[in-house]
Amino acid sequence: MTSRGRATHEVTNQPPPLQGYNLFEENRPLAEALRREGAAWAEPHLSALGKVAGTPEVLGWGTQANDHPPVLRTHDRFGNRIDEVDFHPAWHSLMRLAVEHGIHAMPWREPRPGAHAARAAAMILMSGVEAGHGCPISMTYAAVPALRAQPDLAAEWEPRLTSPTYDPRLIPAQDKAGALAGMAMTEKQGGSDVRANTTRAAPLGDGAYELTGHKWFCSAPMCDAFLVLAQAPSGLSCFFLPRVLPDGTRNAFHIQRLKDKLGNRSNASSEVEFDGAWARLVGEEGRGIHTIIEMVNYTRLDCLLGSTGLMRAAVAQATHHATYRQAFGNVLADQPLMRNVLADLCVESEAATLMAMRTARAVDDGQDDRAEADFRRLGVAVGKYWVCKSAVGVVGEALECLGGNGYVEESGMPRLYRETPLNSIWEGSGNVNALDVLRAIAKRPDALDAYLGEVELASDPRLDAFVAALKDELANGDDIETRARRVVEGLALALQGSLMIRYAPQQVADAFCASRLAGHSGRTYGTLPPGLDFQAIIERHRPSVAA
Repeated sequence: MTSRGRATHEVTNQPPPLQGYNLFEENRPLAEALRREGAAWAEPHLSALGKVAGTPEVLGWGTQANDHPPVLRTHDRFGNRIDEVDFHPAWHSLMRLAVEHGIHAMPWREPRPGAHAARAAAMILMSGVEAGHGCPISMTYAAVPALRAQPDLAAEWEPRLTSPTYDPRLIPAQDKAGALAGMAMTEKQGGSDVRANTTRAAPLGDGAYELTGHKWFCSAPMCDAFLVLAQAPSGLSCFFLPRVLPDGTRNAFHIQRLKDKLGNRSNASSEVEFDGAWARLVGEEGRGIHTIIEMVNYTRLDCLLGSTGLMRAAVAQATHHATYRQAFGNVLADQPLMRNVLADLCVESEAATLMAMRTARAVDDGQDDRAEADFRRLGVAVGKYWVCKSAVGVVGEALECLGGNGYVEESGMPRLYRETPLNSIWEGSGNVNALDVLRAIAKRPDALDAYLGEVELASDPRLDAFVAALKDELANGDDIETRARRVVEGLALALQGSLMIRYAPQQVADAFCASRLAGHSGRTYGTLPPGLDFQAIIERHRPSVAA
């Protein structure tokens, strides 16, 4: 009101806040995939998590944790080295929610059929709420199978790493109710080429070593322990380095600085120095890559899951906004070109969800089924490459659906957009993953057979023609590394097409095949060919929220 009591304007034509709804139940492709991929038993658990995660309070935690990023304290007031990271209470609330719902350890703590698929659905759900806290959650999940290469260490630490209690105190492990694990591999001179690492490991006897060196990127330095690569007398080896020693003293693990990152700002990423830090060997000396790759495979799966969650969050925002916003005399969602854009984004999100959940089931079934293990070997790398790449375009286009509102920080879209490039970089950039697919095909031909066998479970003239051309591409060995991205993209689209034909509603599958397989795709989203049922596709993906 002005001083004269007159209103300057009334705010109209704005959507209600996208909150107060069940994030799991309103994600129909995800709920269907959970049941299909062997985890129907987890539906009550996921529904309960989805209800809590969609509340204004929990969604607010994500905003708060990013508005108040972590702060490094290297020394106390007396000058003693402490190397601690302070977090906003919202961060701890997110971590506690994720740990209590088992996202860090569900398959290890309660192994049962479909456990990895159930956990994957939870990871997708929470990644859309706030992506940063997923880093320590993911690495703790991935550390457990790697640690099992050293049974005595696993017996000591696994009960804490799989505990449903979140305990952020920096105290000796034997006094902790629950613990988290991180990872430190990359160095300045090597990056993804970890064989170039120069950190040294000097044997102390009885499996203990003293580590001296520097890590350019240490994920989640506030964790209780880390899997680390260092050069031992017999070559590059894997080590388990605790932050606090059993006698209560701090290990010589010094945090030099926190990274000032594009996104993922709620999470602490750091450079660290080992000044004679005490660590224990995991696996065989000289077999560090072989040992830690088990952890990397699981974190690569989480890159795929995380990007799928970011896509879903962006599509939910775009479809919700367009349902209520009017422009040029009509609701946005009723305008033909906007319908095309929204439907195209929905198709991409559903294809990612189906691919992610099918790959997660391969993690479950691959423990006892060789064909599933072979499929998983390619599925994780192909999915990680393609979905993480696709997410950047999806989130950017979804932001544009909100117009200027989407470019404003309060909308939440800028935070989603800043997050999306990370998963394509983390655990190997696009080139690293594409070349890894080629190596896997060369070393394990059965993996390609299993992958294509899964693709060929569906039949459609458009898919059949696409797969035939893909096989010709794979058979041609000329300049194969130069064509690696093209090959991996083809593998990804073939699998997504097969899954969409088998499991998505016909109108969604038709849109995918017409635009991704049959040569009608444009270079941007919103270029689906006419004649498709855009409205049905959008309604399947639009969350229902009371106005």
